[in-house]
Amino acid sequence: MKFILILLLVSILSCKTEPKLESKTNADAEPRNLSEEFKSYWYDGKAELTSYDLEFYRYGEKRKGKAMLIFVTEDFLEDEQVKADSKSESTISVMKLNSTKTFNTGIYPYSIMQSAFLPLENKAPILKLTSSIQEWCGQSYAQLNNRESFEIKTHSYFEGEADASFNQPSTLTENEIWTRLRVDPNSIESGKQNILPDASYLQMNHKEFKSYEAVIKQTEKDFIETRIEFQTLGRVMNIYQDKTFPFTIEKWEELEIKDKDTLVSRATKLTRLKTKYWQQNSNKYLHLRDSLSL
Repeated sequence: MKFILILLLVSILSCKTEPKLESKTNADAEPRNLSEEFKSYWYDGKAELTSYDLEFYRYGEKRKGKAMLIFVTEDFLEDEQVKADSKSESTISVMKLNSTKTFNTGIYPYSIMQSAFLPLENKAPILKLTSSIQEWCGQSYAQLNNRESFEIKTHSYFEGEADASFNQPSTLTENEIWTRLRVDPNSIESGKQNILPDASYLQMNHKEFKSYEAVIKQTEKDFIETRIEFQTLGRVMNIYQDKTFPFTIEKWEELEIKDKDTLVSRATKLTRLKTKYWQQNSNKYLHLRDSLSL
């Protein structure tokens, strides 16, 4: 009898497999039912460019500058996690957000650019995130690839931050919330949850690249307002968008709470264009920068 029990135990253990990780983008994920209105706007072969007047606090002082949000759909190679040269059976559709901030800190300029890639065909999380910062002291760069977990690489000129490569459990990211809001504002789950904060915020404030507890709250008055609050970081992001499709982002605020002081950085929409900007790199298109108030 004892021998039989041992055989049964061995049989059970040999049949046991590791839990299957949920697919991030394939048919196992819940399909996203994109409306015809959505497809007509976002699959017209153009990008949406919006310029903003920026007031941004850096080193405790308010700086004047410009910000851009560039939303565009692209064919994306899921394995390589790069833009595909052409659509094929191995590509998926993503919405890419390129966001930029430029301002001066005294004598020298500051430039921040981030890119986030969100699958559109399925309700799957962010696939890739990059964040780079350039200023006269040096540069820093971070990249996140979401495969079975967050694969993160960071590079910095600061002592103690030079080069790092590590994994983190996959969570919601602050960067992808912006794109999710454009696809469907109602898809944002309110309440307390773990969120990876904005990558450029982590870089500039020398914070550990990991998720932090945050509270999301969404209200609707003149705009749909989405509030993301990281109490332990003293960080609050308020995003204001139009209540009707295509749910354009009209302004935002970044609050930095330090002791009794609250520093409020703001961006307010200047103008918006739908255009094929990648085909407009000739000098004859310089006037479009005036159109964007840049």
